[in-house]
Amino acid sequence: MKIEILTIFPEIFSGFLSSSLIKKGIQKEDLSISFTNFRSFAEPPHNKVDDTPYGGGAGMVMKPEPIVAAIESAKKKLPDAKVILLSPSGEPFTQHKAKKLSSLPELILLCGRYEGIDQRAIDLVVDEEISIGDYVLMGGEIPAMALIEAVTRLIPGILGNEESILHESFADGLLEAPHYTRPAEFRGAGVPEVLLSGDHKEIKLWRAEQGLKLTQSRRPDLYSKKDVQKKGS
Repeated sequence: MKIEILTIFPEIFSGFLSSSLIKKGIQKEDLSISFTNFRSFAEPPHNKVDDTPYGGGAGMVMKPEPIVAAIESAKKKLPDAKVILLSPSGEPFTQHKAKKLSSLPELILLCGRYEGIDQRAIDLVVDEEISIGDYVLMGGEIPAMALIEAVTRLIPGILGNEESILHESFADGLLEAPHYTRPAEFRGAGVPEVLLSGDHKEIKLWRAEQGLKLTQSRRPDLYSKKDVQKKGS
């Protein structure tokens, strides 16, 4: 997969790209990530990318000219890329969405700043807006990293053990069961006996039940959706 990130702060990504599976994916050429800085497309000498909002109000708004020009330039390199704006106004990012995006060969991620982006730029060149949660950050860079991690780990070859994808949280719409490893006893707390039994059928059943209970307790919204699906099946 090829990803182009549009941001005025590309340096934020330096540690992210040089660590863990993202670094390995780039080294193996399963993944390619490059950057476009909006300021390169703003008018000199100040390369200003923001201005005061029409109608008044606090903060600044990112100007449409450098954003549209930057995306048009990125599109020359990645002509088939879907352009995604990371925005609190976007649709919620889910595991289902990550899976859909992982099948695409190219992505362009647009990281906004300040109070937002001139709507005309969004209307002209953005294909989709995505939000990683109901809160506001200083910019789209952290959300872009979250999206990249969630999407690229689903690309064949990125994860060492791809079977783990099938049994993790949200893979079937529920949370995962609790995990345990050695030692068998830690500070007076043991491991559930079923996990020590070697009975894979019972272990599978226990994990399914625990995942269901955990989802019902912590994420009733997910549990209710699962319950509706069961009744409709």
